[in-house]
Amino acid sequence: MPSGGRVWRCGGLTLPLDRPLVMGILNVTPDSFSDGGRYTTPDAAFERAEQLVREGADILDIGGCSTRPGAEEVSVEEEKKRIVPVVRRIAGAMRIPLSVDTFRAEVADAALTSGAHIVNDVLPFAGDDAMAEVVARHGAGLVVMHSRGTPRTMDGLTGYTDLAGEVGQTLRDALAFAVERGIPRDAVVIDPGFGFAKTTEQNLCLLRKLKGFARFAPVLAGVSRKRFIGEVCKAAEPSERDPGSFACALWAAQEGASVLRVHDVKGTCQVLRMWEALCLKTSG
Repeated sequence: MPSGGRVWRCGGLTLPLDRPLVMGILNVTPDSFSDGGRYTTPDAAFERAEQLVREGADILDIGGCSTRPGAEEVSVEEEKKRIVPVVRRIAGAMRIPLSVDTFRAEVADAALTSGAHIVNDVLPFAGDDAMAEVVARHGAGLVVMHSRGTPRTMDGLTGYTDLAGEVGQTLRDALAFAVERGIPRDAVVIDPGFGFAKTTEQNLCLLRKLKGFARFAPVLAGVSRKRFIGEVCKAAEPSERDPGSFACALWAAQEGASVLRVHDVKGTCQVLRMWEALCLKTSG
């Protein structure tokens, strides 16, 4: 279970982290690995957002540039064109924290101005040095994720001497940099970067060591439908990986993850409710 008393301060909101929060993925891209092309119009994205909220999402994470291995970058203007209208529409109609999945400060600034509360930065401060200034100025929440290289090169950058130690140090450095640039420590959540410059065994190793990461900062676990689950479970298609994703989400919750970033919100919420019910100490 997440550590009691922790909160996540983001965009004027204070989110208690006494239970795992479910972050529903909303990709407004044509090429994301799992649901690319399904929610590329503001109307389709809004309907999907409504569905995710009904199913129990605590946060929505909106992405306009695929970061799957091998993905091509899109222009800043194209990314803003995809994200900003969706953020603006959802923010105007729903009371739910909104995260924007981007490594570009200009996109983050536009999304936060339009009503987002959190920046989920998959290349923390490496993709754009201005990101810290944008997050601090808006008083936004921040997710810093471990990665190496770019989506086009990361599969070839999986050599580590001490996997958990190196990932942990990179995240500590990013956290320290954020605090130095005026971002409150309780506004920052860390992400070990499952699937980003990691082999299947390395992803499993990081899941086994998740409790260590959770000791120094709240952890976001983004494992949903990742390729390593497909390799372990012999599930070639991302849509076939939900059972394995539920198992990883439950493991992450048990090891102290504060946020679970998922595609199947309904199934994940059901798993967590059952787990929480079993954890309750009742007489019998």
